[in-house]
Amino acid sequence: MLFPVETPAEKRKIFREQLKSGKLLRFPGSFSPLVSMMIEKKGFEGVYISGSVLSNDLGYPDIGLTTLTEVAQRGRQISRTTKLPSIIDADTGWGEPMNVTRTIQEFIEMGLAGCHLEDQMNPKRCGHLDNKSVVPTGDMVKKIKAAVTGKRLDSNFLIIARTDSRASEGLDGAIERAKAYVDAGAEMIFPEALQSEHEFEAMRKAIHVPLLANMTEFGKGKLYTTTELANLGYNMVIYPVTTFRLAMGNTEKGLDIISRDGTQEKALELMQTRQELYDLTRYQEYNEFDQSLYNFKL
Repeated sequence: MLFPVETPAEKRKIFREQLKSGKLLRFPGSFSPLVSMMIEKKGFEGVYISGSVLSNDLGYPDIGLTTLTEVAQRGRQISRTTKLPSIIDADTGWGEPMNVTRTIQEFIEMGLAGCHLEDQMNPKRCGHLDNKSVVPTGDMVKKIKAAVTGKRLDSNFLIIARTDSRASEGLDGAIERAKAYVDAGAEMIFPEALQSEHEFEAMRKAIHVPLLANMTEFGKGKLYTTTELANLGYNMVIYPVTTFRLAMGNTEKGLDIISRDGTQEKALELMQTRQELYDLTRYQEYNEFDQSLYNFKL
C-alpha cells in the first residue's frame, strides 16, 4: 500500500511497450507525489517531472541552478507514488559527458523511466524564451553517447534528446541536429519551440524515432489537441507546468479572498475537499494496518 506493486524496472518495460502501441501518450507534469497519484487516477499514461517546475518550486528561475542530487531525490518522491512511468528533465546533464553518465545511473536507481537532455549552453533558460545559446552539435553528441553508457543498468531506460536550436538555427538546423542525436543513440527526439503545424510535420517526416511534443502554456506555439498531435504522428505529449500553474493560480486567488474578506469562505469552491483528499491518499485502506486509524465519519 505504501508503494505501488509495480517495480521501477516493470514501469520502464511497460513504457517501452506503450511507445510501440502507436497511441499518443499523455504525460502531465507533476510537482508533488500527490499530484502523481491524481494523474494516475484521471487515466493518463505517465508522469512528467519538469526541471523548470522543480526550480520554480524552490524559488529559482529556470536557469540551471538546481543540482543533480536535488532533482534526482525529488524525482524519486514524485514517481514512487504511482504505477505510471515517469520521465524527468535532466537539463544539460549537470556537467560534462562523465557527469551525464552518472546522471543517468542516478535516475535509474531513483526509479525513473527516462529523461531528456538538452543542447543549451549554461546558463540555460526556458525553452520558449528568446536568445537561447546552444552547444556545438559534437558536444551534445558526446553527452548522448555518455547517457547511453549510463543506461547499461537498465536498457529500458529511455534517452530523449531535446534540441533548442530551432530559434537560432532554423528548422533545417534543428532537423540536422536531431538526426545527429539519433545516430549518437537518442531514442526519442524532443524538438523544443516549433512554431507551426508545418514544422511539426517536417520534423516527423525527417526523424524516424518517436517524437515528443511540448504543450506548455504561454509559449511560442499553438496548444495542439491530442487528436491533432496524434494525426501529426507524434508519440508523446507533455504538459510540463500545467498543474503547477493551476495550483499557483488558485493559491493566489484564495489568498486574495482571505485578504479581502477576512475569511476563506468564498475560496472553498477552489479547493479539493477533505473527503477528496482522504480518498486520493486511500486513508481508509490504511485501516488494514491499524484498526484505530480510520474510526471516524466526516
